[in-house]
Amino acid sequence: MQNPFPELDQPIFPALWFDNNAREAADFYGTVFPDSRILSDIPVAVNFELWGQKFMGINGGPMFKITPSISFYVVFDTEAEVVAAWEKLSEGGKVMMALDKYFWSDKYGWVEDRFGVSWQLALGKFECTDQRILPCLLFTGENFGRAEAAIHFYQKTFPNTEILSLQKYGEEAGPAAGKVLFSQINLDKTVFILMDGPGEHAFHFNEAVSFSVGCANQEEIDYYWETLKEGGSEQQCGWLKDKFGVSWQIVPSVLGKLMDDSSKRQAVVDAFLKMKKFDLEALLAV
Repeated sequence: MQNPFPELDQPIFPALWFDNNAREAADFYGTVFPDSRILSDIPVAVNFELWGQKFMGINGGPMFKITPSISFYVVFDTEAEVVAAWEKLSEGGKVMMALDKYFWSDKYGWVEDRFGVSWQLALGKFECTDQRILPCLLFTGENFGRAEAAIHFYQKTFPNTEILSLQKYGEEAGPAAGKVLFSQINLDKTVFILMDGPGEHAFHFNEAVSFSVGCANQEEIDYYWETLKEGGSEQQCGWLKDKFGVSWQIVPSVLGKLMDDSSKRQAVVDAFLKMKKFDLEALLAV
């Protein structure tokens, strides 16, 4: 049994909920993006890397469906690369915004692939980061206008955090004036995009896309758990929702090593299945 929680140099990374086809999705994305590889593959989850960005694919079943509320913004160097990725991702999927020229990019399109994952493909690199794939959070409905509050909340929560850019709608935008048009924030080595989404949208944040936070000790687990759940809600096995509805997995980084020990593996699983917040001492005592 391979380690489902490999120790990574990226302490925060996205987890995608699939209907028991995570490996199929991971293999497909490996044909779309360069420098891709499978890190581990077990029945419950597949860990993989796409163009330097870590992902976890969860074989969770039909319970949750991925929505465009969290998409992945990908920057390319050439138009040919954008078009090639678009052709693969759009096959069997749904076009959200046509591949065309827009004021922010000479070649841009937004597509939902056949697995339900949303991708924003754009020509041209960002000046403030070399990261190629950026998680993008869109604040819609009751969350509209809360992107800036989320930026400052996450900035206070995570160490080594920096607001890289923050652009707001102008007065000509009417009800959207003063809301976040586009922002980039570096949360402990992972750059996120946050935006307010004006207008009517039939989607919102849910558990289908969560973000795993690797913790070195119980102090870190307690800190992230208590801080992120304020105004939100607790869930099982280290999962919680913050006050904006975004899901996080607060996971001890040593869990991977514990799972590697075949003599203790099932006992460790049995132990954490009974937990909400992870109790590291209890896990180590198994």
